[in-house]
Amino acid sequence: MTKVNVENDHGQHWDVVVSPDQPWWNIDFKEIWQYRDLLLLLVRRDLLAIYKQTVLGPLWQLVQPLLTSLMFAFVFGMMGRMAAEGIPPTLFYMAAVVPWIFFANVLNKTSTTLVANANLMTKVYFPRLIAPLATTLSTAVSSLIQLALFFIIALGYRLFAGYAWTLDSSILMLPILLLILVGLGFGLGVMVSAMTTRFRDLAFLVSFGVQLLMYMSPVIFPLEKVDQGSKLRMVLELNPMTPVIEGFRAVLIGSYMEWTTLFYSFGWMVGVILLGLAMFRRVERTYVDVV
Repeated sequence: MTKVNVENDHGQHWDVVVSPDQPWWNIDFKEIWQYRDLLLLLVRRDLLAIYKQTVLGPLWQLVQPLLTSLMFAFVFGMMGRMAAEGIPPTLFYMAAVVPWIFFANVLNKTSTTLVANANLMTKVYFPRLIAPLATTLSTAVSSLIQLALFFIIALGYRLFAGYAWTLDSSILMLPILLLILVGLGFGLGVMVSAMTTRFRDLAFLVSFGVQLLMYMSPVIFPLEKVDQGSKLRMVLELNPMTPVIEGFRAVLIGSYMEWTTLFYSFGWMVGVILLGLAMFRRVERTYVDVV
């Protein structure tokens, strides 16, 4: 739908002109910007609705990564001896848990965003891409809060536990890591959301698959502990989240990182975004009839 101001032969003015479907790559970013108020409203709704009528409220944003990191530190770090040496296990696991929780939440939530917002989308017009964008942005806000918690805990280790935690020039890579992380989560989420309009049970499969994917990522152990050339190493290196997680650990706790591997993750990010948008625009044409 194209909004213009047109005068016909009878002197009448039309504000809306229906035009043919645009190709999938022709995304009207100007229209999305015009609906930025709605985007912010949906982000606010997502942030508030999760913790409505809860005891701890937004503190759950901090409880989830903290408890997960503590459990991993005890089970895999202290008992399994999988954590890197010389680094507090809690910090080691939290540096990977924070980006992984963001990726998992964006993928799980975005995969059902079209179905979840069906009542709104079938009543009023707005760019459909607004819905998955709002989900991604609201999850990003939560992730930034969790990242701030990591810095607070790391500073506590430095001041009260004698751990020599410092930040070096690699911190400049943090925006790039965040960009790739957001892009991977958004692209895969939009791709799955396009498919769940017809296959609702796909959302359950994705949720289960994300849990399994964590064990194919270097979340519970560093990549350097896996032998070069082994089949496990090959599987881990095929996962586009592996360089991202290793990158977060390198930036936050100073572990070793081969930064050139980020090109692999960046290529995946571009690919899944393009494919996701193509699938999303295709489903967008018949979305109202299906839901």
